[in-house]
Amino acid sequence: MPQQRGPTCPNHLIFIDIAVEVITIAPSQRTPNAEPKKRRPATTAEARENQMISRAVDLAEKQLIKGTASSQVITHFLKLATVREGLERKKLERENELLAAKVESIASGARVEELYSDAITAMRGYVGGDIEEDD
Repeated sequence: MPQQRGPTCPNHLIFIDIAVEVITIAPSQRTPNAEPKKRRPATTAEARENQMISRAVDLAEKQLIKGTASSQVITHFLKLATVREGLERKKLERENELLAAKVESIASGARVEELYSDAITAMRGYVGGDIEEDD
């Protein structure tokens, strides 16, 4: 029976019991020849690769549930769950961020160099020197 406290109680708490019914279907009651969801064909190589990865993970999940997964499949997913794998993944993400920053820095440096060149050319024009135009 739920306990209720009204506004007169100092804590103003109301406890409510909620009953939840969970229905499970035994493997023998499932439709044996259930058709997998039809997916439309991928339009790019990356999308195709993602579809294949998704199918491989789905198959591995089915094998793990049925207990027919090979030791390689089990080991693969156990490795994914380790702390080391998480750290390696973070390291790769940080390395990617660093590479993106380096590319941005190089592009910025090229732009600064171009601005310096334009400034020097403009100053030569003010001094009365010959302005050389690069075509």
